[in-house]
Amino acid sequence: MQNAKDIIDHAMLLPVEERVRVVDSLLRTLNAPDQEMDRAWVETATLRLAELRSGKVKPVPSSRVFARIGRRRSR
Repeated sequence: MQNAKDIIDHAMLLPVEERVRVVDSLLRTLNAPDQEMDRAWVETATLRLAELRSGKVKPVPSSRVFARIGRRRSR
């Protein structure tokens, strides 16, 4: 049986699409999909997109968000 390093080394030789498939498969063994959670995320994303498109909310540049986080962490 191969050890983890051998498996990783072999996986690194795969095309990116295949590596994504391997990672996704492994992650699913750690955190099983939850259809209710997925539905809630889709509902939230749909609502947020509608708010953006309607102009109800304004997008904030990521640089401003990360700067704000940095200031809060340095306090």
